[in-house]
Parts: sequence; structure tokens; C-alpha cells
Amino acid sequence: MSIGQKIQADIIVAMKAKDEHRLTTLRMVKSALRNKEIDKREALTDAEESQILTTLIKQRKESVESFTKGGRPELAEKERVEIGMIEGYLPQAAGEDEVRKLVEGVMAHLQNDAGGVRPGLKDMGTAMQVTQQWIRAAGLRADGKMVSDLVKAELMK
Repeated sequence: MSIGQKIQADIIVAMKAKDEHRLTTLRMVKSALRNKEIDKREALTDAEESQILTTLIKQRKESVESFTKGGRPELAEKERVEIGMIEGYLPQAAGEDEVRKLVEGVMAHLQNDAGGVRPGLKDMGTAMQVTQQWIRAAGLRADGKMVSDLVKAELMK
């Protein structure tokens, strides 16, 4: 069952339970998925659906920051609840230790490909691409900033 199908089924459950906040959040997610599908003019892949949900979570996190700075804790809490709902549809989030192990593996892989030459900061783009591919291949997801920081730290060694 795809993410979109799960969301549709949960919308029906939320309607029956008269859970307004969950219903509006799920409808917003479904709308974002549908808009992207219309723009693309074909069905979305699981990876594309996950990417859209990740973007929605990122937007919510930025809103939480803004509301917290603006002295609106009730709105910040509402956004946190929405983040929790949306995250339930994504693959498991990788911890920092898991990502660090993957980054070390990527660095070893890149070093072998370069004939034993250790990659440097100039190889940041390549290292990030390969790391993201390895994370997706492992069926995980990770915060891009955390991955970037770990890759940068590893390249600076």
C-alpha cells in the first residue's frame, strides 16, 4: 500500500472518529501529494511521496521555530503534533550513529574508487550524493543537515 493510499484510508477513519485536527492535516498532505501528481502528469513513486512528506515536515519545523520565537507556544505545539502525524507515514528515521557508520562506509568506498586517495572537502557534493543513495538503499531517512554535518566532519579528517 502506497503512502497516498494509507493517507486516504486514514482520512476516512478520521472522518468517522470526528478527529478534526487529524482530518485537516491528512487532507493537507493528500492535497500536496495530489498537486505534485498533477504537475508531473503521472503517478508518484514511493520515493517522490516520501520526499514531499519530508518537505512538509521541514516546513512545519520552520513554523515551530517561528512560532516559538514569536511567543505563540500553542501554535508551535499544533505544528509539532502535525509533524508527528506526517512522520508516521515515512520510513524509520536513522539515528546519528547509523548515519555516521554509513558516512564512514561511503568515505572508504570513495577512497577505493580514487585509487587510495582520501577524499577532501572538494568532494563534498559527490560524498553527499553517494551518502543519500546509501541511506535510501538501506530503507532509512535522515535529516539532510545532520548528514551534511557528518560528511563535512569526515572529509575534514
